[in-house]
Amino acid sequence: MEKIDVIDTRLLRELQKNAKLTTKELGDRINLSASPTFERQKRLEREGYITRYIAKVDHRKLGNNLVVFCNIRLKQHSKKLGEEFVAAMQKIQEVTECYNTSGDFDYLIKIYLRNMEHYHDFVYNTLGVIDCIGSLHSVFVIAEEKAEAGIPVALDAK
Repeated sequence: MEKIDVIDTRLLRELQKNAKLTTKELGDRINLSASPTFERQKRLEREGYITRYIAKVDHRKLGNNLVVFCNIRLKQHSKKLGEEFVAAMQKIQEVTECYNTSGDFDYLIKIYLRNMEHYHDFVYNTLGVIDCIGSLHSVFVIAEEKAEAGIPVALDAK
């Protein structure tokens, strides 16, 4: 795997802003002709720096007006229960992110729901039937102040 350079970092930043850019448009933005731009982009894909291309969708336009972060505590710490929980999260459409965390809770999940009634139903009929969950603590988003889809790209990335 090659180490990325300053041109690669600019390319990654531009793609995170707009992945629909043509190779020529991308090359113009990073001051490189189309052919080397294409080769760099393909190399970054092959080496796993670029994992996929997605469209960022406005959750409110789809009627998902409630964003909730749930801290989950498992009934006990075990590999079996952790795997069971993660497998369950993979199947739930409303769960868009799931992180194994340190501290008082074992997992943090991000969920998108229509409203408080949907939340109530989700807690009791979706999360409530997952036997390995011991407890949960929900935090409701009042206002989304910053929601960047991209990640910071630094030259010293490995």
